[in-house]
Amino acid sequence: MTTALQLTNGQRPDGVPVLAAAGEIDMSNADRFASALEAAVSGSDAALLLVDLTAVEYLDSAGLATLFRHADRIEVVTGPLLAPLLNVSGLAELTTVRGL
Repeated sequence: MTTALQLTNGQRPDGVPVLAAAGEIDMSNADRFASALEAAVSGSDAALLLVDLTAVEYLDSAGLATLFRHADRIEVVTGPLLAPLLNVSGLAELTTVRGL
């Protein structure tokens, strides 16, 4: 059974905007994730958006493609579950990917 995707917009104390995702990002909800990411990137004057994936349990190629499309404007923080995927995929070569 899949875990519903939850998306939350926020801001770090230093003013950097944050889009936090929790649950699973797959082809059934990748459009929703892409729309939220696009809105967060477009709606901010900040140089970068922090994408918090620490509570994401699953990320398929549709979600990964969304991250690649915005690699020049995002920084990603992830837990140990997704860190290997983001490194092997090459995303870590295009943007900062930090693990917890």
